[in-house]
Amino acid sequence: MYNKIPLFQVDAFTNQLFRGNPAAVCITDKWLSDDLMQQIAAENNLAETAFIVPMGSDFGLRWFTPEIEVDLCGHATLAAGYVLFYYYNIKDNVIHFHSKNSGILNVKRDGDLLTLDFPVDEIHPCEIPNELTRASIHPVETWKGKTDYMLVFSSQEEIESFKPDMNILNQIEARGIIITAPGKETDFVSRFFAPRSGVPEDPVTGSAHTTLTPYWALKLHKTELTARQLSKRKGDLNCKLNGDRVEITGQARLYLVGEITIQ
Repeated sequence: MYNKIPLFQVDAFTNQLFRGNPAAVCITDKWLSDDLMQQIAAENNLAETAFIVPMGSDFGLRWFTPEIEVDLCGHATLAAGYVLFYYYNIKDNVIHFHSKNSGILNVKRDGDLLTLDFPVDEIHPCEIPNELTRASIHPVETWKGKTDYMLVFSSQEEIESFKPDMNILNQIEARGIIITAPGKETDFVSRFFAPRSGVPEDPVTGSAHTTLTPYWALKLHKTELTARQLSKRKGDLNCKLNGDRVEITGQARLYLVGEITIQ
């Protein structure tokens, strides 16, 4: 006997196919085993696979990289909202997701735009990890959030030309490393590296903007900001600091619809 699981692949934080950050979305009636969800995520081999389970009028949501389950993922949440709104005919303009470690996360629809409502990260200045100093990486500021380091540089050119040694980044005790600087066409730019999580460079990282937004809001004296992640695929986001929450807005495009067949 075979079980069939609907599978969607969505490019998030972009209005163009083959840009932004691809995420897989799987919808099931009840939670699969942790081991099976991890195997599916590894087989999909995308930065994140989101699993959705209906909970009355709301939905449970979990995220897996090819190697681990994570506490929060922005682009896969955007992709999950996109699938429910446009392919499961959700009539309301807000979807309420329940996550294990990040609480209730809302996705709001406004025309072609989707807005995530995420908790703001708690960040504080810190010393740069020794591994980065030995690698001759010298940011002007170093900050630490709940799961990531954030390295601040002076110019967009430094972010564009940054060539990390993944073996060194893999030694740092953190989910990932954010690098950021003022942008030329946007308020700020960034890149995100997470080799310890099985994602050497993530194309567009919504959750990193819960760290980036409070920093740049304070630095630029404004609560509404434009952002661009400068990976090869690139992605654009609008961010708004709203007290202890961050609103992250972007678009998405469907790439694939299929089924996973498991015996």
